[in-house]
Amino acid sequence: MTQLSLRDVRKAFGSLEVIKGINLDVENGEFVVFVGPSGCGKSTMLRMIAGLEDLTSGQIDIAGHDVTRTPPSRREIAMVFQSYALFPHMTVAENIGFGLKLNKRPKEEISRRVGDVAGVLQIEALLERTPRELSGGQRQRVAIGRAIIREPKVFLFDEPLSNLDAALRVQMRLEIARLHKRLGATMIYVTHDQTEAMTLADRIVVFNHGRIEQVGAPMELYERPANMFVAGFIGAPAMNFLPARLDHAGARSVIRLGDASIPLGALPQGAGGDVTLGIRPEHLSLVADGEGLVPARVEIVEHLGAETYAYVEIADPKATLTVSLPASAGVKPGDRVSLHFDLSHLHVFDRDGVAIQKATTSSSAPAR
Repeated sequence: MTQLSLRDVRKAFGSLEVIKGINLDVENGEFVVFVGPSGCGKSTMLRMIAGLEDLTSGQIDIAGHDVTRTPPSRREIAMVFQSYALFPHMTVAENIGFGLKLNKRPKEEISRRVGDVAGVLQIEALLERTPRELSGGQRQRVAIGRAIIREPKVFLFDEPLSNLDAALRVQMRLEIARLHKRLGATMIYVTHDQTEAMTLADRIVVFNHGRIEQVGAPMELYERPANMFVAGFIGAPAMNFLPARLDHAGARSVIRLGDASIPLGALPQGAGGDVTLGIRPEHLSLVADGEGLVPARVEIVEHLGAETYAYVEIADPKATLTVSLPASAGVKPGDRVSLHFDLSHLHVFDRDGVAIQKATTSSSAPAR
């Protein structure tokens, strides 16, 4: 069942159009993450779903009902903001139950439901404290509890972890994932952090300049990006891009990368000429000078504990590439090496940055 439906949603501030015809269906119980760089329109879209921002045109349906002009309080949604927005003079229990109190629910019901929510979030011991007595992570749990108690049709999260330190972000990310599994609720989550998107989402919606670039499961976007924007945004470190040339030879295609040639399977015949070759850092490896596809020089090495990143320079075409290596890799700046490409994980993009298709090859040995 479709729980949220967006139909040609647009938003303009004067002559500036910031949301440019968004169409999207979110199923009941689905966890969907809106991701994209700052200013791409993802938070504006969330605020329109919540009713905090008016649409210029289009329609929003929640649980089969048109709520385009419905006030926020009647949309059966609950929103968790980046700032906790707790009442400082109220206890945790009073903050969580405040919405029910406004709706004049009986005290016994409020107390029971606050206790149930506190049990779900494991904050029973905090109910009599005030917000100033809580850590950042505890305050965020209270804000989430205030949303849960309303039993909404859709939960909306607007970058809820941005104010937390790195370790606490990881912990709260796990808590939100567990919460979704436990409640089975429909959740829309906005973030600029692609790691949060990859780890939390059933589906990711990639925004850019007020448009949707691609929608899909995390690994679908990672392995089959629709264009260079998605390929570069999803994945850390980002995909490497190299200018190349695509030629066709009968039923087969060949990528010309400087002096090197890479034989590929059949690609669309009309897509020849200048292209961009994409390959992720984990699909590159360093071998002895002269044994790989392209000669290179190690510029910088970053040791991150479980893995190592090497930044290597190549001369033709001139570029710096990121290579993901095992922690035990013994490379150092200044080393002369050669790059080996995993040819089963190449991506080819046309002049407009659109994926021609994921390149395939029957051999891992390049033609020279």
